Amino acid sequence: MSMSELDRWENRFAAREYVFGTAPNAFLARQAPRLKAGLRALSIADGEGRNGVWLAEQGLQVTSQDFSPRAQEKARALARQRDVELDFFLGDLLEFDWPDAGYDVIVGIFFQFLAPDDRARVFEGIRSAVRPGGLVLIEGYGPKQLEYRTGGPGKLEKLYTGELLKAAFEGFSEVDVQVYDAEVSEGAGHVGLSALVDLIARR
Repeated sequence: MSMSELDRWENRFAAREYVFGTAPNAFLARQAPRLKAGLRALSIADGEGRNGVWLAEQGLQVTSQDFSPRAQEKARALARQRDVELDFFLGDLLEFDWPDAGYDVIVGIFFQFLAPDDRARVFEGIRSAVRPGGLVLIEGYGPKQLEYRTGGPGKLEKLYTGELLKAAFEGFSEVDVQVYDAEVSEGAGHVGLSALVDLIARR
């Protein structure tokens, strides 16, 4: 990750308010019935912590990864406010040491800052780090998001298609991908009609 990319996010997260709000992502919240207290969870690119903190509120043991110190300060503050404990990993996702079968649940919500080769490396890491029977939950923007312009990277190569996510998790025992449009309201960062691609995969 280039310094300019880090600067860009540090500047974005410098705002006093939570850029993407403090409520969990709607897709993630809908998965609550699949989540059991005590499971080990990793939330990648967890930013200001809305998703990691929510997972901890469900009783999961959560590691929240992000490379922005400012975002992580806000995530720690949110965890204190909600009275939950998380482990925090501050560092580049591309340098994350994926533990073999180390997690029951891996969550990746809108982490679309990676070039395709780097994204493939991260998907490989996720595959190896989720234990057999474990769950991978990913939501991102699809190509139509370039028309909607309500959030996301604004570059076609960084967007998801259903085929891309299915291929990335081929061989898992369950792979369910949904492609649809929905209104999103997540702070000031993600607002309005959005082209979404959701993955629920069980290893």
